[in-house]
Amino acid sequence: MFIAPGVPRAAGGPTWTQERTLVAVKPDGVQRRLVGTVIQRFERRGFKLVGMKMLQAPENILAEHYQDLQRKPFYPALISYMSSGPVVAMVWEGYNVVRASRAMIGHTDSTEAAPGTIRGDFSIHISRNIVHASDSVEGARREIQLWFQNSELVNWADGGHHNSSYPG
Repeated sequence: MFIAPGVPRAAGGPTWTQERTLVAVKPDGVQRRLVGTVIQRFERRGFKLVGMKMLQAPENILAEHYQDLQRKPFYPALISYMSSGPVVAMVWEGYNVVRASRAMIGHTDSTEAAPGTIRGDFSIHISRNIVHASDSVEGARREIQLWFQNSELVNWADGGHHNSSYPG
């Protein structure tokens, strides 16, 4: 996982680091033409897109991605659903992007997701909840390595937009 050198906020202030996270628009989000909406929300928040691809997720990647859920009764249906259509996998970079992205997408269960979150605004059912986001820095590292090769991630200069470098 990429962690940029610390960027001081102010003289003697705390140091902020850049994180990366995996965000994937699931088949229902792709089929409902919500990919652009998801991208727009992350860009407006100031995060930097450093990797993106559309793919029909192979079962071996899905099995490893959802390894924690293999003993759950809904696991076969989850794998079937996730392989039923294209997925758009993305890597986003920015200050505290893992925690912020989880807040942006909202609760897994659409009935619990707050309005203004991606799931609160667009999800119709817990099993069709539009988008996935890594749940921890360690999880993000594992998921990014699973879904992307290093050569598919682009380090690029932000061109003076420092929203992703400095909080607040």
